Amino acid sequence: MRYFLAAASAGCLTTLSCNAFVSPQTFRSVPLTNIQAHVLKRHSPKHYSSHPRVLAASVASLHDESLAPGIQAIDAALPTLSPLFAELRSLPYFRLYSCDMLASCEYLPQDLFECYTESCEIYPVDDDEVPSDIKIADFKEHEFELDGWARWDMPSEDYYDTLLFPEDYTGYDGAEVWRFIHNRIGFHDGAMSADEYDADDWKADFNKAVSGLHSMVSAQVIKGMQEKINLGEELDAESYEWRDPFVEFKRRLGPEGETPEAVENLYFTMMLLLSGVRAAKDRLLMDCDMGKVGDAQACQVLRSILTHPLLDDPSIEAASHRLRNHALKDSNSLWEARMRTRDLMRIMNCVQCNKCRFHGKISTLGLSTALQLAVGHRGTGGDAVKIHRVELAALVTAVGKFSSGIDLCLEMQ
Repeated sequence: MRYFLAAASAGCLTTLSCNAFVSPQTFRSVPLTNIQAHVLKRHSPKHYSSHPRVLAASVASLHDESLAPGIQAIDAALPTLSPLFAELRSLPYFRLYSCDMLASCEYLPQDLFECYTESCEIYPVDDDEVPSDIKIADFKEHEFELDGWARWDMPSEDYYDTLLFPEDYTGYDGAEVWRFIHNRIGFHDGAMSADEYDADDWKADFNKAVSGLHSMVSAQVIKGMQEKINLGEELDAESYEWRDPFVEFKRRLGPEGETPEAVENLYFTMMLLLSGVRAAKDRLLMDCDMGKVGDAQACQVLRSILTHPLLDDPSIEAASHRLRNHALKDSNSLWEARMRTRDLMRIMNCVQCNKCRFHGKISTLGLSTALQLAVGHRGTGGDAVKIHRVELAALVTAVGKFSSGIDLCLEMQ
């Protein structure tokens, strides 16, 4: 099994800098290695060809060739999309979250961890800095389905701001949490015992999406590390176990690292999120028209994203189509997906770096919302009208986080 054991600093994600995306490279054919030939031999020809293509953001060959057009479309779109996500980041609708930072860990016995850097901590904003319509919406939408997807924390007076406390490399080691996620929340029986990410089963799709989430976090850790070095900050060994971004990229995201499919899985989850935004387009525009998102200028930024050609590109639907087709074949067991996604949200309470916990919850809720919109309860998709404000905000914010993660991968090649 390709679990991300130590690769996993839960944390600590970098500032969402969206201005320096590397120009996308084209896919290219490469000779098969013995390992690649073995991988292709054990997969169905439905997704895999005898001439695997290499990702622009990695030298690894694609396992699922159906993702290639969508990956190319994403790479081409990032230079125009990234500045728009940077602007959205400043809007209260997308940056303010009422989050329970004191919830206890229900899954693991833990020793108290004290973060040795100030960057671990976050503090609630002043009450008057939270628009009343956001408070009203969050309190009004606090109810949830018992058998639904991930549940956000109950709203309170404490709101935290992603603009004041952006993602950062804090030095926190979240390996224990990630080990639990991959070993216990992921699926490993049946076909997944032979191929955990690309078996002909929605459970493999779930594993692939969670792996993509982890890849995004790893990319943000590396990016934060590089930013600290560029700013001349000293990464002392006592506070920061990992200090070389290139070594960490090779270990966490490289084709010979702990998860050879890490970058492919990153794109897979990005496609699920983009499909989610596409499905929620009318709902987001409705919130704009009702004045919930912000003023006219704020809505124009959101409209520019929602009308971007990438969201109308059918190639980005490859991941959601794959998931939906698998789900329709086994719709009676989709309750397991909802249960595991709720577990994925609650395990974030075991993250002992508060900044990492905060951003981890937002990212997990964004993925949960995308899954909810993709398959719903029976595999046919969810109703965007029923999605809560905080879920919409997390979905859009997660796309920005993944864009930043893909940027890092492109830069490192």
